[in-house]
Amino acid sequence: MSRHYVGRFAPTPSGPLHFGSLVTALASWLDARHHGGRWLLRVDDLDPPRQQPGAVDLILHQLERFGLHWDDTPLYQSQRGPAYADAVARLLAAGLAFYCTLSRKQLQALDNIHPGLAVAQPPGPDRAVRLTVPDGQVCFEDRIQGRVCADLAREGGPFVIRRRDGLFAYQLACALDDADQGITDVVRGSDLLASTLRQRRVLQCLGAPTPRYAHLPVIMDPAGGKMSKSAGAAALDAARPSAALFAALGCVGLHPENELAGAGVDEQLAWARAHWRPELLPRGRRQPPPAFLRPARD
Repeated sequence: MSRHYVGRFAPTPSGPLHFGSLVTALASWLDARHHGGRWLLRVDDLDPPRQQPGAVDLILHQLERFGLHWDDTPLYQSQRGPAYADAVARLLAAGLAFYCTLSRKQLQALDNIHPGLAVAQPPGPDRAVRLTVPDGQVCFEDRIQGRVCADLAREGGPFVIRRRDGLFAYQLACALDDADQGITDVVRGSDLLASTLRQRRVLQCLGAPTPRYAHLPVIMDPAGGKMSKSAGAAALDAARPSAALFAALGCVGLHPENELAGAGVDEQLAWARAHWRPELLPRGRRQPPPAFLRPARD
């Protein structure tokens, strides 16, 4: 590692952590500890309508109960408005972003008629700010998924960095936070690969370094869908963390002896730190649910 390792976990307080969240947090935490680095916590409380009252405190409690202790004070996106506004102003001044009242579909339809046409409008109310994207494929090397490429111009085109309602968009906030926190390594789910390509674009336009990325296979729920808060995934039981943590170890490529299943989280994590290696992380984009989550059969 050419830079001192700084990792992070960035939950959205739209509800409590579920098992898929635990797998991501565990892999990120182990990667940071393995490399002798720091592991930071960031709360992505950027979108008030999506937040659930009490979710932040619950998430912090869940992480502590599972032994995943973070370094330094948590960063809250809701307190970062001035930094985001400054970044948007810089991108506008550099001609890399523009005001726009069109939807993504309208913009794409217009571009099909007049390829390469950017629709910029003067500042005013009810205007989003979009970031320009290059023509052709952009690529990066992922530590798990290998080479990942996409044509951003064809796959959505210029994307929003400040919404029409004035709220800052996730792609801008996440990228800028990573830069300002000095994040060197991001470990997260493969469902965010498309976001990674856009966040790398934000960082490149701001002249900031891009982290290394490792995108884990997404844990599927027992019905075969993506495990997520929006899909109603069950919250982690912080009162009995050992069973869930033991199952999560298997999802990050570790295979502890069954005797460890009844051990406390500190003992399980100590074993994991001693046996974990980055090359053990599973490949692919999806991962079936562990037996821990499957309903028992009669």
